[in-house]
Amino acid sequence: MISETIKNRRAVFPAQYNDQPISKEEVLTILESANWAPTHKRTEPWRFKVFHGVSQIALGKFISETYKQTTENFSEFTYNKFMDNPVKAGCVIAICMQRDPKESIPEWEEIAATAMAVQNMWLTAHDMGIGAYWASPGVLKYMDKFIQMEEGEQCLGFFYLGKYDDELPEGTRKTSIEAKTVWV
Repeated sequence: MISETIKNRRAVFPAQYNDQPISKEEVLTILESANWAPTHKRTEPWRFKVFHGVSQIALGKFISETYKQTTENFSEFTYNKFMDNPVKAGCVIAICMQRDPKESIPEWEEIAATAMAVQNMWLTAHDMGIGAYWASPGVLKYMDKFIQMEEGEQCLGFFYLGKYDDELPEGTRKTSIEAKTVWV
């Protein structure tokens, strides 16, 4: 049941991934689910740049070196994490949003549609036994120096995918839905 998938989905981080590869077919299945997200005026603003295989090494180098060149508070730990995480993953997908050139809807709606596309990907990956994690480091604003971006396109994050062995923790919420709901 979809509600069980929603309740059981968790962030699974690159440190938890095993060495099992993710096939191109698996990635395409996950991406296809993104394409069915709700989208106002059918702008379909989600765009994806897939790093699968050797391109993951280049992504790690770009992220870590860009971090090193642009941060005011350099951390060797963070630098190494940025270098290693893309390689630990079975695949990394840059989550991008293409702004409607006519600006026919508010930008937040296109960001929200892209986030819903990622939620579809996350639920599909979870259902396939593939862990996922959405990271949004500060270096995202420099991605146009590394990959081709269209006019009005922006990178919103990296979606890390990897197979894992461990059991996922049980989910919790700080408060119930009743505490967050007002019936009018």
